[in-house]
Amino acid sequence: MAEYRSLLEELAQNITAEDLEQLKSACKEDIPSGESEAIATGHHWFSFLEKHGKLGPDTLSYVEHIFEISRRPDLLTTVVRYRTHVLKISEEDEVDTKLTRIPSAKKYK
Repeated sequence: MAEYRSLLEELAQNITAEDLEQLKSACKEDIPSGESEAIATGHHWFSFLEKHGKLGPDTLSYVEHIFEISRRPDLLTTVVRYRTHVLKISEEDEVDTKLTRIPSAKKYK
């Protein structure tokens, strides 16, 4: 769990206010309009996603998807590195797991 918290901290430190608006926009169908304004930092965004079951220590596909469509391959690479090194999910296993919804995530390794 400590590795997961470290991952979120590293990601949050690399999300600017402008990035956050783009990320919130990319997942606007999952954030009620009234709650979007309350999400002011990357930490708040991650907390919201966790609270709503979109993010967890072994539930990463949603943020991988959001980082990819938001054109943040650096953040996507960080998540993929966590998944392969901490969760020990190899490229061969990725095809059969719920953790990877995006086959194109492999290109960012």
